[in-house]
Amino acid sequence: MDDFIRVTGARLHNLRNVSLSLPKNKLVVLTGLSGSGKSTLAFDTLHREGQRQYLESLGMVTGFVSKPAVDSITGLSPSISVDQHLTNRSPRSTVGTVTEVFTYLRLLWSRIGVRPCPGCAKDIPPSHADGAEADEDAEPGQRPCPHCSTPVPELVMGSFSFNKPAGACPACTGLGEAIRPDVRRLVDYDKSVAQGAVNGWNAKFTDWSVPVLRAAAGHYGFTFDVDTPLGELDDRQRDLLLHGVESPEFRRHFPDTAPPATVAAGRFEGVATALLRRYNDRADDPEYRERAERQGLVKQPCGECDGTRLSAAARAVTVHGLTVVEATRLPLTDLADWLGGLRERSAEDEWPLVEPVVADLEERARRLLDVGVGYLTLGQATPSLSAGETQRLRLAALLGSGLTGVLYVLDEPTIGLHPSDTARLIGVLRRLRDLGNTVLVIEHDLDVLKAADHVVDVGPGAGRDGGRIVAEGTPQEVARTEGSVTGAYLSGLLSAPPSRGRGGGEAAVVIRGARAHNLRDLTVRIPLRRLVTVTGPSGSGKSTLLLDILGRAARRHFHGAGELPAEHDGIDGWEHLSKAVLIDQQPISRVPRSNAATYSDVFTPIREVFAARSRGRLTAGHFSFNVPGGRCERCEGAGVLTVHMHFLPAVEVRCPACKGRRFRPEVLTVRHEGHDIAEVLGATVDEALTVFGDVPPVATRLRRMADVGLGYLPLGQPATTLSGGEAQRLKLAKELGRRTTGRALYLLDEPTTGLHSADTARLLDVLQRLVDAGHSVVTIEHNLDVVRASDWLIDLGPEGGAGGGRLVAQGVPGN
Repeated sequence: MDDFIRVTGARLHNLRNVSLSLPKNKLVVLTGLSGSGKSTLAFDTLHREGQRQYLESLGMVTGFVSKPAVDSITGLSPSISVDQHLTNRSPRSTVGTVTEVFTYLRLLWSRIGVRPCPGCAKDIPPSHADGAEADEDAEPGQRPCPHCSTPVPELVMGSFSFNKPAGACPACTGLGEAIRPDVRRLVDYDKSVAQGAVNGWNAKFTDWSVPVLRAAAGHYGFTFDVDTPLGELDDRQRDLLLHGVESPEFRRHFPDTAPPATVAAGRFEGVATALLRRYNDRADDPEYRERAERQGLVKQPCGECDGTRLSAAARAVTVHGLTVVEATRLPLTDLADWLGGLRERSAEDEWPLVEPVVADLEERARRLLDVGVGYLTLGQATPSLSAGETQRLRLAALLGSGLTGVLYVLDEPTIGLHPSDTARLIGVLRRLRDLGNTVLVIEHDLDVLKAADHVVDVGPGAGRDGGRIVAEGTPQEVARTEGSVTGAYLSGLLSAPPSRGRGGGEAAVVIRGARAHNLRDLTVRIPLRRLVTVTGPSGSGKSTLLLDILGRAARRHFHGAGELPAEHDGIDGWEHLSKAVLIDQQPISRVPRSNAATYSDVFTPIREVFAARSRGRLTAGHFSFNVPGGRCERCEGAGVLTVHMHFLPAVEVRCPACKGRRFRPEVLTVRHEGHDIAEVLGATVDEALTVFGDVPPVATRLRRMADVGLGYLPLGQPATTLSGGEAQRLKLAKELGRRTTGRALYLLDEPTTGLHSADTARLLDVLQRLVDAGHSVVTIEHNLDVVRASDWLIDLGPEGGAGGGRLVAQGVPGN
């Protein structure tokens, strides 16, 4: 049997007729500059062909899984991919539900849970019902309280599920949060309605609303003066404007008066009420809901369940003194310890009922600890997880599968991991290998590279300068290969730039008494006009300190908007800053039509160049795929058509009219430097720079994108396919193009995510230039290259979760 996966003539995207042999049942690492072709080789070629060959062997039609551009691949196994786009964005999804740990906890609580009787308040012992608790959808029956005979519902698994009516909080239906209007963002109290006090009302809508407001006030016997500033109105007038005639806030003033029957008679809906109604009506439109939240809606914990999602009855049930809510708030490390002590605390007749459940829970918790997410809690919502955390949760599930002979393809599993956790992750990858699997990892982390059995360096550059095999072999062999940038970093010939030694400085922002989540009444001084890095183990409190406290407080201080900052005593030092910019890893858009070119604003001057080339025949609008005119109307500029497959998932096929090129033929006849508009959208940033190098408005924007490590990114790549790190660097590139007066504070969340060491050096140069210009840059980072290059370090820890939240050290690197 051949012990190698042999690839011959791979030509997809920028791969240059690549041929190589990868050893099977080994830990193989693909590395190289961002955009060199690693993902194309791993996911688009090996993984896709592995899927196709497996389905074909089962006799299934594989027309919807196209064969990649490669001459042949032999020795492939069925493949499983673990990439960065697996996060369940449902607000009902939590760490506990996606790992199924919460499912087994619910079974445990339904079997041996103790709850107070609603009649006599005495404890009702578990009933040990005949298997009803194991039925997820079982309707709870009734049983009498053994003390007072009051009928109480039986405990079933659904009694502890926030996704089932039996267990969900009735006020928030199990979401744990409520949407409320933020009045300070909806209206300006210093202006009158006539002066535009209502944000979002244009002059036409204001003219339509004024007669309705006056009619409503007249119906209740008072007047509404549209020329009086809102701050001078009385409670009745403000409640009418904000909440409308049917709201409890307004009806409290006139409880015995029926509302007007028609709009003309004064049936005014209210600014906040109308916005909230539209938000709820557009539940299937995330783009609109995001816009509504920015306009003036905020999410707050449900007042009924305090964000726990569960009903009061479920929250009252305990197992050995612990409620299920308390269990979901424990870090996984602490939950594992609690489970380990259950046998000693359980009665003789109780333990046989729960032993299998506890054994399964302990095994699942152990796998989660092994992949380095012991600091997470079961109640944490999955939309809040980073790409790396999501990957590691999936990796923990794979550890329990017991599969052998599989090709696992992983995309940078060390994202978000502190170096102290990397060794544990390497152990997990080796365990998958030792089960008899081939583990193929895309990675830049030098520790992972050194631990690999086989390393493949793709390059030498990115985009059209990549797509070749620069070096392959053991880590030691790659380190000795001339011309390999990765080898130079492995051997120590290249290293990150050292700290410039600027120290702590005098001006600073001071966060006082930070107590949110696991922070322990922390006071931290952040020097300004410096490159400051906050580091520490995963879950030590870095994101809470910088994003939840400093970032939110900055938005409210400079813009008077945004979520309330997490709990702290105060922040000093705002007087040294003119603005603060938070650049996180949240998606730039959830709409596929948004892409790198449109978000970075480079597409507008590009379209103007093509309009000028048409000599007046076409306008810039004809070169937009988002509006009618020049786009292909068969696919409405998408380039693909969605074919619904009834009971199968929908499939996207190339548009037969435009052949995937998005535009009408007459638009594609216009060319600049030999390229039409469709070809420009397919070009990478670096390639577009060679085409538009003599067009300053285009070249300047493209150069900023290249400077932050996005030279490999195709201009037309949909925003929905960008990784968290790519989205963040695209935001940074756009922010660098804004004119900034005064001193700005830039807050970044792991900006080196997905970057090779050489790309990290380029990004560091950009950040250092911001500091040289008098601005302040604060990053959350684990990358040791950034740590060494920083002016000041703030190290939190010493561990994650309950063992974190303390200031371990601060100062100049190396001191």
